[in-house]
Amino acid sequence: MFPEDDEDPAALFRWAIGEVTPLPEQSPSIPAQQRPRPKPRARMAEQDEALARGEFARLLQSALPVEGGDVLSYRRDSLPNRTLQRLRKGQYSVQDELDLHGASAAQGERLLRQFLIEAHAHDYGCVRIIHGKGLQADGGAPVLKNLVDRLLRLRADVLAFHSAPANQGGTGAVLVLLARQ
Repeated sequence: MFPEDDEDPAALFRWAIGEVTPLPEQSPSIPAQQRPRPKPRARMAEQDEALARGEFARLLQSALPVEGGDVLSYRRDSLPNRTLQRLRKGQYSVQDELDLHGASAAQGERLLRQFLIEAHAHDYGCVRIIHGKGLQADGGAPVLKNLVDRLLRLRADVLAFHSAPANQGGTGAVLVLLARQ
């Protein structure tokens, strides 16, 4: 039956929901069953730590200096392996180039850092760095090639790099994929 007082919202509500059965009251002596809550974890900090450990391990593995004919190769874990394969084959368009021939280690580092800053400012995706094979070195490892290898691995804006295909400089140059802004 429709309530006689249709202006009273509470009466309309009781009429609309019908008859209800009250819940039994719980006694205070019996606690509600609860599972123990898990201890909070800093999951993002754990992921960051694992990523840092991975980068550190990679740097330790590559602690030996590279030789003139060695292939340079690196990719961030977040980057698909297919992207590195395309870079290795030279399938990305090179948007700028830096030639470090004849530079000292200090000059090479300064030039490389400045070049990467400018490439990032121009929002370039792929650049080529010509470091040479270091065959002129007095029996030691190629200085500029090792400098480029170490410096690129430590930069946050470098996603991947690989020695260029033979027609683009071979092991005397490296193609670098940069993170976009």
